[in-house]
Amino acid sequence: MHAFYDTHAHLDYPEFQPDFAEIRERARAAGIVKMISIGTDAESSKRAVRLAEEHSEIYAVVGWHPSSASEAPEDVRPFLHELAKHPKVVAIGETGLDYYRLPSTQGGTPDDDLREKSKQAEIFKQHLEVAAALGLNCVIHQRASLEDTLAQFSPFKGRTRGVFHCFTETPQVRQRVMESGCMVSFTGILTFKSAEAVRDSLKACAPGEFMFETDCPYLAPIPYRGKRCEPAYVKEIAEFAALVLNRSLSDLSRETCAAAENFFPKLKG
Repeated sequence: MHAFYDTHAHLDYPEFQPDFAEIRERARAAGIVKMISIGTDAESSKRAVRLAEEHSEIYAVVGWHPSSASEAPEDVRPFLHELAKHPKVVAIGETGLDYYRLPSTQGGTPDDDLREKSKQAEIFKQHLEVAAALGLNCVIHQRASLEDTLAQFSPFKGRTRGVFHCFTETPQVRQRVMESGCMVSFTGILTFKSAEAVRDSLKACAPGEFMFETDCPYLAPIPYRGKRCEPAYVKEIAEFAALVLNRSLSDLSRETCAAAENFFPKLKG
C-alpha cells in the first residue's frame, strides 16, 4: 500500500456528515494517511479546526473563499491570526480571486462587478499579509482571474508561497506560477478525457513541484465522475498520474508527500 495525502478537502461540508466514519476508513484503506480540511468562511474554518482536533490524520487551513468575500468582515486578519495559532492549522486559505460568477452574470451591473472584485482583492491581500506575518503559506483559488491573481501575489513573493489548487491550466501558465514562487496541485480533473492540457502540465512538473488533492466533495475522478468525491479517491488520481508520467506509485508517493510536507511544514511528524 502506497501512502498519499489529500491536500485539499472540504471535510466539514454537510455531504460528509452521514457517513464520516466510513469515509475516514475508506481513506485509510486506500493509503490516504493525511488529509487537509479547507475553510471557506469563518464557520467553515472553525469546523475544519475542530475536525483536526478530533482526528489525528486531519489538518486544517483557515480562510475565506473569494466567493464568500462579500460576506466577510472588512478586516479578517484578527480572526485569521487567532485561528492560525492552532498547531494543526497548516496554511491560510482558501483565498484568491474568482471572476467566474460576477454579479453581472446574475443580473447585476458592471459597478457591482467592480465592487465585488475590489472586496475579493482586499480580502486576498489580508490573507497574504497574515500568511507572511506568521510564516505560513497560502492555498490559492484562481478562476477566470489569472492575471489579477498573479499580479496581486507578486509583492509577496519570497514572503509566503502559494499552491494554485485544482490546477487546470496549460504548461505555460504552470511555468508562470512556478516563477512566482508558487506550486500546483492536481485533482480528479486530471483523469477527464477533455483534460489534455492538465496532463501536459503534469508532465512539465519536476518531482517536488506538485501535490495531489480531491477538492472533495467535488470533481471525483474517473471512474467515479459525477458522484460525491472523497479522500480515498486520491488513490485513483495517483494511479492515473503514474500512467501519464510512466512513473512508479512508490516514487509518486515519496515525492508528493515530501512536497506536501515542504509546503505545509506542520504536516511533518
